[in-house]
Parts: sequence; C-alpha cells; structure tokens
Amino acid sequence: MSSLLAAALDAAPHLAPLTHLAAGSPGPSGVPDVGAGEAPPGADGLLTVLRWVAWSVTALCVAGLFATAARMAVDHSRGGAREHVRGLGFVLGACVLVGSASGIVSALV
Repeated sequence: MSSLLAAALDAAPHLAPLTHLAAGSPGPSGVPDVGAGEAPPGADGLLTVLRWVAWSVTALCVAGLFATAARMAVDHSRGGAREHVRGLGFVLGACVLVGSASGIVSALV
C-alpha cells in the first residue's frame, strides 16, 4: 500500500474498511462475475422484434439494389447513368453494414 494511501487512511479511520480495494484483493464477498449476464423476463419478445427489424432491413437493402439498378438502366438509355454510382455505393455500404452487424455487435460484447 502506498504511503499516501496509508496517510489518508490514518487521517480518516472511517475509510479503513476500504483497504481491501486499495490492496488489489477482492472484497469480503468477492467480485461478482457479470460477464455473461442474464436476459430479463420478456426478452424473447424483444429478440423477436430485432429479428423482424433485421429481416426488414435486409429486404430494404435488396429493394434498394433493385431500385438503383432500375434507375441506372433507365438513365443509361437516356445517356447518363454515372450519377447513380454514388447511390449504388451507399446501398452497397448499407448491405455490408447489415451483413456484418452481428459480427460487430459480437466483437463489442
């Protein structure tokens, strides 16, 4: 224990029970392991909604690809389809984000 902490504990005796925290050892009852956690009651409904959202977003990404392709085809016959490449990039970026969302969340948790 550092001399500064020892001096602080001498000056404030009511902090003496906290010496186990300063020494780096676990507390009197140990440190609870909350790593995995537990889902609260009713979490099944939330997971169902999240699956519906994931399905809907995937369907919207496919629809976005079709819409961008249709606009590019129509404008190609008119002589200009280059401005839709930016839109296609955004749609493909969204598809990549949706496809990797579960991996990103797993990495963060």
